[in-house]
Parts: sequence; structure tokens; C-alpha cells
Amino acid sequence: MSLPRHIELTSVNCGPFFEDRHRDLARSLGERVASLEALAHGHDARAVAEALGREFGLYRHLAPAGGIDVRALVVIRDVLGYACPVGDAIFAVQGLGTHPLVLAGTAEQRARFVEPALAGERIAAFALTEPEAGSDVASMRTTARRAGDAWVLDGEKWLISNVPIADHHVVFARVAGEGDPRRAITAFVVPRGASGLSLEAQPMSIDHPIGVVRLDGCRVTDAERVGAVGEGMKLALATLETFRVSVGAAANGMATAALEDAIAHVTTRVQFGKPLSEQQLVQAYLAEMATELDAARLLVARAAWVKDTRDGRTPTEVAMAKMVATESAQRIIDRAVQLLGGRGVLAGSRVEALYRDIRPLRIYEGTTEIQKLIIARALLSGARST
Repeated sequence: MSLPRHIELTSVNCGPFFEDRHRDLARSLGERVASLEALAHGHDARAVAEALGREFGLYRHLAPAGGIDVRALVVIRDVLGYACPVGDAIFAVQGLGTHPLVLAGTAEQRARFVEPALAGERIAAFALTEPEAGSDVASMRTTARRAGDAWVLDGEKWLISNVPIADHHVVFARVAGEGDPRRAITAFVVPRGASGLSLEAQPMSIDHPIGVVRLDGCRVTDAERVGAVGEGMKLALATLETFRVSVGAAANGMATAALEDAIAHVTTRVQFGKPLSEQQLVQAYLAEMATELDAARLLVARAAWVKDTRDGRTPTEVAMAKMVATESAQRIIDRAVQLLGGRGVLAGSRVEALYRDIRPLRIYEGTTEIQKLIIARALLSGARST
């Protein structure tokens, strides 16, 4: 099956891990790459978010009738990472902000929040991180206390993607008096405009809507609690693990774009009387970039296949894929900047933008260091059991 040139080497072609439906999805998206690229230019973040749902129908893959297809998410984020990094970030958080409701939401919550989000009519956010609680989720300080038939939330979430454009936020808070902090964490859906809710945008070095969620006596009804009291940690971890492997796919898409630009440059740029591509050192750089990218694609493809085909948690495969893909993409993009020379650091060049776009992916949804701990603990657990 022939695929458009810019995606013919993406994860979808990684051996037996993908099926024809995934290749069909890749083809359809690949044929619309120009339209996806246009989203990143001259559109505000809200317009991009709405277009991903209304024009492209991508949010439907976040909650399909037969259950989430992680390999489809990988295909979508691979192409979005290549064509429209800001769209990729928005798409990912739309998934994070709807998945807890898909897992544990009531029929009323799904009708009120999920269905409009899948249609691109509502934008979601996932409010977990705090100034003093990043990787250590259990140390969160945001609290929830009962007030009759309502809940009152107090605290601050920050570095929360989609805040400037979100219509609702899935907020995680610690219920007082529940003992173990992990078992006290509970999820709530907080609509924009809720009493006691204030929002503030945070400027970033990339084109990405992100901000602070402040809860000062913020009142929500019990009907806006997501799942049971104390179920929040389980919902948060299940959501992150579902989408974490797709972070690696986005990184692969970005690395593909950088490698593509590097090849185009070195084959046309003449120095010392011949194209840069004839320099053996340049050829070695390209070989290393392509090999790292291929290895990352294979790890992402395997992890997505494992998520789709095996029951239970798959943290090790997912951690390996996320770590290798994001770290490799950082190196590939950095090398592309180097190969382009001065052009690589000019504002407006794609590799310059990618150099900034890739950096947060090594932090989001579990830092590289956390992924290493997950992998090492699995190894040591196996060693202790023998």
C-alpha cells in the first residue's frame, strides 16, 4: 500500500504491529498534511482545537465505540507532530481531559462533556500538576471538602495545557480525612466559569496554550465528581499510561520533519565545491539520525501494539518507547539544526521551531528520569523474584 512520502517511514510501517485500518488512517491524514500544516499558521489556538474536531474529525479517535485504539492515536500524533506540533499538543490534552470521563464518568457527564468534546465543540484540560507536585503526584496540596451536596476545592494547578482555551478542566484534589494521600485523591470536572475558579495563561517558548488553574473556594456539585471518592489516582495513572506512548509518536513525527529538512538542505547546499551530502561526516550524521529514528519508531509501535492487544498494565514497554523516542528526537533535531548551520537558528525555519517544540516532550507525561525508574524497577523486581 503506497503512502504519502512524508509518512511512508512513520511508525505505521513498522512490521506487524499495525493493521490495514491504521494504514488507511495514515493515508487519509497524509493526504491532508498541507491542511494540517496550515493550521499552525495564522490561526489561534482555539481555532486549531475546533478544526481538529470539526474539520478533521480526529477527536472521535479519543473515545471510539469499541474502546480506545492506541495505535490509531500513535498514527495521528505521528502525523500531527510532523505537520502541526501545536495541534498535536492540543489533541493530546483533549484526550487527557476526556479519558477520565470515558473511564468513570456518568451517562450525564459523558453527554455534557465528552460528546461535545469529541465533536470539537468543547475543549478539555487535565489539571494534575502543581507547583510542588509534579512527578510526585501524591504530594498534591489541592484539597476538596464536602459542603452539603456540593464540594469546595482549594489549591493551584500550573503548567496545565489548554487552560487558555478549555471549556472544562478535570481537576484532581485530595479529600480531607481520607487517610492515605493516594487513596484520598479524587477527580472533579470543573467547568469554565465555575464559582471560585480563576485562570491565567503562562507564556512559553513555543506556540502552546498553557496556564494556571486557581481554585479559591471553588464550588462544584457532586454530579461533577468523576468516579468514586479516592479513585482519582487510579484514573490519573490509567489516563497517563494510555496516552504516554503517543508522546513518543509525536516526537517521531517531529524528528521525521527535521530529518527531511536536513536531507533537503545538505543535498542542495554547496560548500568547498560540492554538496554537503558528499561529505562523509555529513553522511555519518544522516545515518545516525535515520537509525535512531527507526529504532524509536519500532519501540513506539511495539508499545502501542502491546497496549492494544494485552490485558493489564504495560508500563515497561511504554516507558521505553516514551524515553527513547523523545530523547532521540531531541538529538535528531539538534543535529538537523547543526547541519543547516545559520539557517537552522533563524526564526521562522522549521527546524528552529522544532528545536523548541521537542524539548517539553521529554518532561510531559512523565520525565525521562521517571521512565528510567519505571524500567529499572521492573528489571530489579524480576531479579528479586528469581
